[in-house]
Amino acid sequence: MPLHMTKIAFGAKSYADLAGWYEGRRAIALTTRYCPKRHEELVGGSLYWILNHQLVARSRILGFSETADGRWNIDLEPKLIRVHPRPKRAHQGWRYLKGEPPRDLAEGEDIGDTLPGKLAAKLEKLALI
Repeated sequence: MPLHMTKIAFGAKSYADLAGWYEGRRAIALTTRYCPKRHEELVGGSLYWILNHQLVARSRILGFSETADGRWNIDLEPKLIRVHPRPKRAHQGWRYLKGEPPRDLAEGEDIGDTLPGKLAAKLEKLALI
C-alpha cells in the first residue's frame, strides 16, 4: 500500500483556484527543500491538497527529481481528483498522511453542503459527527 502526503494549497482561495493551477499543464512539479526519507514509498501514492482546513483533492505522485540548486521536485500527475472533504489542520510544508485517505468523489457525485474545516474538526472531536 503506497504512502500519501498532504500539502496546503497556499495562495488558493477556492477549489477553482486550485484547479486553475492544473489547467493546460502537462506536468506539475512542487519544489521542496529536502527529499522525503520515505520517498520510495510515496511513488504511486497521492499528494492530498488542504484548502480551508479540509482535504479536498489529490494528485498521484509520479516520483521525485533533484533540481540544479540541490532542492527536490515532487513530480505529480497533472490531474486533480476531488475527494470527500475531511478536516485537516494546517501545517507548513508537506506531511505524511496518517490513517485511511479520503475516498474519491464519483463522477457527478455532489458533496452537498459541507461544514467548514475548523467547525467539522471541533464537532468530530466532540464525537458529534
